[in-house]
Amino acid sequence: MSVPRPAAVIVLAAGEGTRMKSKTPKVLHELCGRALVDHMLTAARGLQPERLIVVIGHAREQVEAHLSATAPDAVPVVQEKQNGTGHAVRTVLESVGAITGTVLVTYGDTPLLRTETLAALLERHAEDGNAVTVLTAEVPDPTGYGRIVRDEGGAVLEIVEEKDADPGQRAIREMNSGVYAFDGSLLADAVKRVGAANAQGEEYLTDVLSILREDGHRVGAHVAGDYVEVEGVNDRVQLAFARRVLNERILKAHMKAGVTVIDPASTWIDAEVTLEPDVVLHPGTQLHGSTRIASGAEVGPASTLTDTVVGEDAVVRNAVCESAEIGPQATVGPFAYLRPGTVLGRKGKIGTYVETKNATIGEGSKVPHLTYVGDATIGTGSNIGAACVFVNYDGVSKHHTTVGDHVRVGSDNMLVAPVTIGDGAYTAAGSVITDDVPPGAMGVARARQRNIEGWVPRRRAGTRSADAAARAVAAQEDAVPGPSEE
Repeated sequence: MSVPRPAAVIVLAAGEGTRMKSKTPKVLHELCGRALVDHMLTAARGLQPERLIVVIGHAREQVEAHLSATAPDAVPVVQEKQNGTGHAVRTVLESVGAITGTVLVTYGDTPLLRTETLAALLERHAEDGNAVTVLTAEVPDPTGYGRIVRDEGGAVLEIVEEKDADPGQRAIREMNSGVYAFDGSLLADAVKRVGAANAQGEEYLTDVLSILREDGHRVGAHVAGDYVEVEGVNDRVQLAFARRVLNERILKAHMKAGVTVIDPASTWIDAEVTLEPDVVLHPGTQLHGSTRIASGAEVGPASTLTDTVVGEDAVVRNAVCESAEIGPQATVGPFAYLRPGTVLGRKGKIGTYVETKNATIGEGSKVPHLTYVGDATIGTGSNIGAACVFVNYDGVSKHHTTVGDHVRVGSDNMLVAPVTIGDGAYTAAGSVITDDVPPGAMGVARARQRNIEGWVPRRRAGTRSADAAARAVAAQEDAVPGPSEE
């Protein structure tokens, strides 16, 4: 039987999440590159629902702004007062009207729920002809959860909260996840009849199940294959657990697709990262955002890449890269920092203790060590000597430096922008280049050395330097032979 397309998926995301102890709304806390609510929305989209609705309440401005930016297909509905899950669903139906067809209700703080699990719930709901089907799970320790009480035929009789359960019911390990598939027409009527005569004074969606059963409708359940999927995130401990589980899933999928992960325990990959077969990830690697790594590339150890593109057969070692582009067969690191706007060409090199920003470095060009390259264009086949600085900022504005093809910039150069080094030019070591260097020329910008004899003994008398100098001078004088005797 094919999975029926739901008429709507309602994601409940209005709660405050006080146990997170954070200024950030709970559903906007991130794991693996997405907010909690985005993980749920991604799973829901896999069902191709006719409507995707998110109930918001606490910090609604922040949540609504986030949804507008990342989930424009989701319709926000404001629950002015957080008065329970039943009240949240009733608020939706009062806002958008009755929904004909299957309505799936889930939560914005369950990032581990898979599309496949939700699809299986919908399939069971349709096969059994239920008025409502609850997603359940069998857990090793059901303490704290509502228990699923079934009849001999497997139909759900009721959901009993732990505080109301007798010893026999407390022994039940099947728990209520709070995720439901409803017949939309029946839901619209039943949710209006949910009362608030309970200790919390709230309208609970679980009461809809009892109402529908009392009306003579069938209430069923579907058991999730992995109980971990239905666990919500309510505090930072649970957030860390969910992050680990999700990361393991992501790593496993990449490894099965042909990626080598040397040490999965120390490797972290966001959900939107793209890896091609034959990529190798070394220990301590973190890949964030929309990072893309092509076949044959190696990243790590101890490298963090965010929104970065790595070409085929490139190597990145001990590096931090943000919004950078690394060409095929290029090498980066160790201990390099590629800031936004860095583009390294094919077979290019950015070496040890090099920082780049808004810089395009051409094919085969090298910046091997101890250098800052900012706001610059470097052509093909050029070499930047050690300890160079592209001086791009005058305290008010940024300026650009252009280095041509097959240029040799000497060690310890300051290239003071705006300046251009022409094709095939050289610059001498220790130069401060403030004027353009024509193609094929040698740029020299340094004062002639002069030595002031005796300066240290006169100006730093009594220091170890002065004593050392005196000993050296004396040794030189002793070594000079006297006049020969006749």
